[in-house]
Amino acid sequence: MSDPTPAPRPDATSARPHDRELDVVVLGATGFTGRLTAEYLARHAPADLRWGLAGRNAEKLAAVRTQLAEIDGVDPSVADLTLVAADVEDPDSLRALAERTRLVVTTVGPFLAHGRPLVAACAAAGTDYLDITGEPEFVDQVWLDHHAEAEATGARIVHACGFDSIPHDLGVRFAVGELPDDVPITARGVVRASAIFSSGTMHSALEQFARARPMSKVHAARRKAEGRPEGRRVRGVAGKPHRDRTLGYWLVPLPTIDPMIVVRSAAADASYGPAFTYSHYAGTKTLRYAAGGAAATGLLATAAQVGPVRRALLSRFPVGQGPDEKRRARSWFTVDVVAEGGGRTVHARVRGGDPGYTETAKMLAESALSLTYDDNPEVAGMLTPAQAMGEHLTARLQAAGMTFEVL
Repeated sequence: MSDPTPAPRPDATSARPHDRELDVVVLGATGFTGRLTAEYLARHAPADLRWGLAGRNAEKLAAVRTQLAEIDGVDPSVADLTLVAADVEDPDSLRALAERTRLVVTTVGPFLAHGRPLVAACAAAGTDYLDITGEPEFVDQVWLDHHAEAEATGARIVHACGFDSIPHDLGVRFAVGELPDDVPITARGVVRASAIFSSGTMHSALEQFARARPMSKVHAARRKAEGRPEGRRVRGVAGKPHRDRTLGYWLVPLPTIDPMIVVRSAAADASYGPAFTYSHYAGTKTLRYAAGGAAATGLLATAAQVGPVRRALLSRFPVGQGPDEKRRARSWFTVDVVAEGGGRTVHARVRGGDPGYTETAKMLAESALSLTYDDNPEVAGMLTPAQAMGEHLTARLQAAGMTFEVL
């Protein structure tokens, strides 16, 4: 069995491809979340960042670039952003893209259907890669197919850099940092939100519900190949519905990718203790809402098994569209993390605005800036956000308006 601790990047000081034409390219910039990500970079990226937009439709890309340059306060030089022709159905165009830049940021999902050729291109070229996937099967399959090659070329492949799963991954890391690192630690994450969740999230969720068997098979293959940390025990526990006395919420187990990401981070970092256990929930104020949430999740999982019903549901959530700015401004989320170890209990909270779109674009863009500019750990291969960027990304998000606090 191998140890899942990430490997050092080869030739640590020279592994990054500094000689590339571009630092960052946003693929999917004509989609809703992609446009928001590009807008965030236009507003906040340092002047020396060499970045561009990529997609398959040159006219739409040019229109996005023009719109960015017309935003109040944005440097007019954005009108000269490099545009790159790239199509997720064309592996040659993806190879050319990966060889042209140091980092590719993609919002083109569902990722199981559209993401694997781009990861392959980035792993081969030693190019860093970021996405916002919430699809466990995709993440596990990418590890099986490309983790070893990415380690060899120095590429950092970092999934789940949006609401899935940065608030949970960095939130647990933040809470665990308040406890001793030589004691067993038990943690639970509890998410609450008032928002319209993204169409991409709904598409990914329904497709994953429909693929429970292949998803389980790929996950088992990865676990067998990856091994477990030596001398430590790290695991995720589904948990049961109950009332949390510390938080005062009713908790419902939440079947998302977040626990998988948190557990991978813990497996790679001994500071999470010699034994680490994590459970993941949605929180509600009343039992009625908790029961309703559990029932709704069960109904979606059942509906996803019936092709015509699944397709009808998907048609109600068109990809590439999202709520207007006023609706997003009213949205919010919290992730409470309760971590216990060594006789101590830490209650930490991560807070932000609209989770599915505005904050996801912020988290993805700040992840790109962190990988580009920060003195992050010299590791390579498939990594979690906490492994790849940890304290630097936390600090960036705090400076950008998200809250990480101990209550």
